[in-house]
Amino acid sequence: MSEKLQKVLANAGIGSRREMERWIEQGRISVNGKIATLGDRVEPQDKLRVDGNLLSGPPQKNMCRVIMYNKPEGELCSRKDPQGRPTVFDRLPKILNGRWIAVGRLDINTSGLLLFTNDGELANRLMHPKHEIEREYAVRVFGEVDREILNRLTKGVELEDGMAKFTEIRKRPGDEESLNSWYNVSLSEGKNREVRRLWESQGLKVSRLIRVRYGTLELQNRLPQGGWIELPLQDLNVLRTSVKLDAEAESMIEDKKTKLDHVRLSRMRRSVQKHRVNQGRAKPRQK
Repeated sequence: MSEKLQKVLANAGIGSRREMERWIEQGRISVNGKIATLGDRVEPQDKLRVDGNLLSGPPQKNMCRVIMYNKPEGELCSRKDPQGRPTVFDRLPKILNGRWIAVGRLDINTSGLLLFTNDGELANRLMHPKHEIEREYAVRVFGEVDREILNRLTKGVELEDGMAKFTEIRKRPGDEESLNSWYNVSLSEGKNREVRRLWESQGLKVSRLIRVRYGTLELQNRLPQGGWIELPLQDLNVLRTSVKLDAEAESMIEDKKTKLDHVRLSRMRRSVQKHRVNQGRAKPRQK
């Protein structure tokens, strides 16, 4: 049975479906020696090439894996940076088949929960607006926030790329006299810098932004910045079923290896610190 080319490549972990569509438009994919176009369908026996490199055998769907990463500020959500700045991919574990795909992005000044998967179809569905996967952020706002502002932010604000709003805003306890206030906000879209732009539309400045939840998955409190943990089968399947994908029957890791015990936390913190030291040494000198 034939399937859409971008779906086949995404299922094989080459990239997300959106990314594969861009690659097809850029002429990077060929089928049986012919440059592919959007809309092409392929059979299992077809020979697929990416940037001229033949995929060894028909693309097979890998066992689905998902990583939860606690992104620090200062890291880019790209695979490589021409300026040599650190990226979120630098510390991820090596993967034999396919590659890690970031589920959405966080800007360089935003920290917190970032998911990676080797399943392009899962990544595509988690990011697609039609599934309305809710994201929650802890945000520190500088300026005076009154009830009218909060009402506007939950009813909807016209931004340059359309209407946007928070589905929920909760104020966190703090010094009532301080101009810095912490809020937890939720929204069901992933527009570029949407949280920051919503607050800025009310004349307020976001001084800290941390993603703490993606769908039903909450950032583990004990997970250090720069650290990652692979999701156990139960959490993985909650994520898959939330976007109407079949549950996986098995996982590559044992449940005990997903626990953040004292020994693992100590090793993780040492590894993160060593990586930061090595990054500092490798940082190019300013001319």
